Amino acid sequence: MQKRTVRPGRPTGTTTYEAEPAMAFGMAVRAARLKQGIAQDEFAVLAGVDRSHLGKIERGEHMPTLVMILRIATALNVRAADLIAATESNLQSGLKE
Repeated sequence: MQKRTVRPGRPTGTTTYEAEPAMAFGMAVRAARLKQGIAQDEFAVLAGVDRSHLGKIERGEHMPTLVMILRIATALNVRAADLIAATESNLQSGLKE
């Protein structure tokens, strides 16, 4: 039996995130932001994040880190757990807005 060599990095063709959970989280963030009547520009300032990055998160193009999730929750004045619960709900309902 030959020993397999370990290569650093991800296998070719893999992505850095799973699109469906990213979209579900983005929907939860957008819904919370709109419910409070906060414009995306104002939201970006409150979160201390570039507006275009937040837009990508809301569209599910980026998967935020835990630190980013906490910043988003603080900016929206909601608990991070509530955003995650909404994300789970979005996943269970098949990502319907």
